[in-house]
Amino acid sequence: MKKKIYMGAMAATAALALAACGSAPEDDETTGGGAATGTGTAAPTSDFLACMVSDSGGFEDGSFNENSALGLDQAAEQLGVQEAKTESTADADYGPNVDTMVQQGCNLVFGVGFLLADALSAAAAENPDVNFALIDSSFGEELPNAKPVLFATHEASYLAGYLAAGMTETGKVATFGGMQIPSVAIFMDGFADGVAQYNEDNGTNVEVLGWDKDAQEGSFSGDFENQSQGQALTENFIAQGADIIMPVAGPVGLGAAAAAETAGAKIIWVDSDGTETTSYGDIVLTSVLKGLANSVFDTVEEAANGTFTSDPYIGTIENDGVGLAGYGSFDADVPQELKDRIEELRGQIASGDLVVESPNAPQ
Repeated sequence: MKKKIYMGAMAATAALALAACGSAPEDDETTGGGAATGTGTAAPTSDFLACMVSDSGGFEDGSFNENSALGLDQAAEQLGVQEAKTESTADADYGPNVDTMVQQGCNLVFGVGFLLADALSAAAAENPDVNFALIDSSFGEELPNAKPVLFATHEASYLAGYLAAGMTETGKVATFGGMQIPSVAIFMDGFADGVAQYNEDNGTNVEVLGWDKDAQEGSFSGDFENQSQGQALTENFIAQGADIIMPVAGPVGLGAAAAAETAGAKIIWVDSDGTETTSYGDIVLTSVLKGLANSVFDTVEEAANGTFTSDPYIGTIENDGVGLAGYGSFDADVPQELKDRIEELRGQIASGDLVVESPNAPQ
């Protein structure tokens, strides 16, 4: 199984033999850590080695993995730590890749996403002298060297749902996920509730296709790689009348964007600002943001300074761990009254006056 291994902020002459499913990477698969995101890194000033294992979306997904890797690159550049990244291409890679990072001597190992929970939990239990951080999921058990990095994305997607309901011209909007896991469904919960709030405020009946929050049932592509499935789901939503779609599926969302562009529909991106990280910025109404890079940077800083704890990091609207991006090329089209109401709701969520609920919310 072919995977990319990224090594950054290391001595240029260091030869790093990182195994991937039992075989060493090809020469053209080993690059400087900055090459993955174009940030570059400074020479290391400490021996601390921070490492990261992607899920199967890879570090160039324009979304979840890429933003997480950016935080690691920034930590290497600004804190002077060393970094290493290994890219998974299938579920079977997770355990071997985590083991590779441990064997390499990493002081801190990040797993990006729910799908790495089992591998990272097992490694944390077996290696008490190594710190581990799991992005977007909790560990199987509480351990002093295992930190969950979680995000209350339902708070921000609530605002996105309100916006979508206010901007639809057909009275129908849609959302779908990559897989039905808590870190995906939480977006869809907030989106549905935001639409419901708009309907309550305005006496409208905007319909959400693709997700029933009460039943916790909806549409999923089945993975985070199959862009053609994302395109097919979106084409089906558009055929049913939806004109704004929020895919919560990593690179699968690019298939959704392609279908939306062809049909003249709009997309709401997730995790990162889609106007900057995709080639579909002209149809991105807004993006539901996770402070992935910041959470990774802060966790590396804690660990490098010897202050790492197992206390969960939870990104919220209040601490700017999640948020709503701007309106991109649609800024002039969004009525000021709608903008003001969304800002009012954001303030209410931040203050605790409005509590957005989800059965998938981090605890």
